[in-house]
Amino acid sequence: MTTERIIEFWFDFASTYCYPAAMRIEKLAATNGCRILWRPFVLGVIFEKQGWRDSPFNIYLAKGNYMWRDLERLCTQLAIPFRKPSRFPRNGLTAARIVCANDGAKWIAEFTRAVFTANFAQDQDIANREVLCGCLEKLVDAPVSVFETAQGSEARARLRANTERAMTLGVFGAPSFISGGELFWGNDRLETALGWQGTEQA
Repeated sequence: MTTERIIEFWFDFASTYCYPAAMRIEKLAATNGCRILWRPFVLGVIFEKQGWRDSPFNIYLAKGNYMWRDLERLCTQLAIPFRKPSRFPRNGLTAARIVCANDGAKWIAEFTRAVFTANFAQDQDIANREVLCGCLEKLVDAPVSVFETAQGSEARARLRANTERAMTLGVFGAPSFISGGELFWGNDRLETALGWQGTEQA
């Protein structure tokens, strides 16, 4: 009997390379017969433990300049819209808490893509109530209620627990994928992660 194949997608809404990963993972996972577990976490906490108080793309100018051009090329290649955010990194905590508070809901994938699009294609503030309610508008009956629930202690605790588990798993950057018990880091490792998952036997 073959067990269900699962890939864990660890992401931060402020992370640049999580954007293309989020926009393409669902189709690729379906092709590989894989179920996605959407796992937001706070990358900044991990960076702080490494001694960084900002994104390394801001700390190291040459690396940041390369990343923005690389992301622009990648989005062109994937035919997804891109607009460099006027502020980077943006605060994705509330969006992440919404995902945590509604783990398993059918609309999580679409909401996640909407938030990434707002940040990296529309240059919108994804910490803003109106922006997030707009992302929820066509997905849930009561967007404001979903937003307000994400401000509560339970949603906050779930995101903290996700971040702690990410560190336990050895996650050090985003996007990261856990597939077949292995850690894969980076948008360019998504296919590898799914291929590894596809080799697992029950």
